[in-house]
Amino acid sequence: MAVRIGILGLGVGSSRAKMAAESENAELVCICDLQEDKAKARAEELGCEWTTDLDAMLGRDDIDAVGVFTSSGTHARFAMQAIDAGKHTFTTKPMDVSLDQCDALIAKAKDAGVVLGVDFGQRYSASAHQVRMALRSGAIGRIVLGDLRMKWYRPQSYYDGGWPPGWRSRLDTEGGSAANQGVHSIDLLQWLLGPVVTVQGRSGTFNHDIDTEDCSVAILTLADGGFGVIQTTTCSYPNLGTTIEVSGNTGTLTLDGTKVARYEREGEENPSLDDFEVSPDLPANIIEDMAGAIVHGRPVQVDGEEGRKSVAIFSAIYESSKTGEVITL
Repeated sequence: MAVRIGILGLGVGSSRAKMAAESENAELVCICDLQEDKAKARAEELGCEWTTDLDAMLGRDDIDAVGVFTSSGTHARFAMQAIDAGKHTFTTKPMDVSLDQCDALIAKAKDAGVVLGVDFGQRYSASAHQVRMALRSGAIGRIVLGDLRMKWYRPQSYYDGGWPPGWRSRLDTEGGSAANQGVHSIDLLQWLLGPVVTVQGRSGTFNHDIDTEDCSVAILTLADGGFGVIQTTTCSYPNLGTTIEVSGNTGTLTLDGTKVARYEREGEENPSLDDFEVSPDLPANIIEDMAGAIVHGRPVQVDGEEGRKSVAIFSAIYESSKTGEVITL
C-alpha cells in the first residue's frame, strides 16, 4: 500500500514533496502553497496536483497524510487542522515555537488515533544511531559533558527576505538561532545524552536587525548528573558548521554534523563503531518513516512527545535568559 501524501508549504516542503514523488511506499497526490506560480511549477515538475486552498486539500478523500512545512509558529495549528480532517500528519522542525501548541497537537493526535511525526533529518543518520548505541553501552564510560557548538553565518538579507518578507526575523513565526537553526542539533544532543533536567540560558542579538536572538548559550543538567552545553549563533563568520562532542570518563565521541569525526577510548587504539549494528528498518527520511508507521504500525523516529523535548529546551533557554533563573523541565 502506498501512503497518499499532501504537502503544505514549498520551502523545505519542496524537497519533501520530491521524496514522496520518488518513494515506492508513498504517492504524492497534492501540494499546497499560497504562491500560485510556485505551486503550479512544482506540481508540473513532480506530476501531482496543486492548490492554494488548504481546506480544499484537506477535504480530499485520496490523501492519507499531510506534511506541514510552513513558518514554525504555524506548524501545530495547521497539523491540528489536518487531524480534524482525518489525516495523519507530520511537521518540519520544530513542532512549533509554543509548548502549549505542541501539547495541544500531541493531545489531538492521541485522541484521534493518528500518526504524528516531526521531521528531524539527523535522526535518519546511521552514524548518529551508532553513536547513541555506543554511548548507551558505556563505550566511553560515564557521560560527563556533552557540548553542541553551532556557529553559522546568516547575512541580514536572509532575515529580510523570504515570503512574506521578514518572517524569519520574528520569534513568533520562526524563532532565533536556537529555535530555528539550532533545533536540529538540540534535538540530537538531548537524544544522545538522555533526559535534560534543568536549563540555564542566555541569549542576545548582536549582528542583525531582528526581533529575536542571533546568539544563545546554555548549561544543561542531565538526569544522570552530567552536564551539557549549548552554543548557537548566526553571527559567526565564516560559517563554521555544527559539532557535537560527548566526553565520558574513559573516552570521547565527536560528530561533525552527522559524521563521526573522533572516537577515542582509554587504552584502545583505533576503536571502531562497526560493532554497533543499525537496524535495517531505519527509514531513509520522514516520508519513509511515516509510510512505515501508517502501513506497518512502526513507531516514527520522532513522535510528538519526542519532538516536544527540543522545544522545551529552547523555550527554557529563552525563559532563563529573560528571568535569570534556572528552569526545571
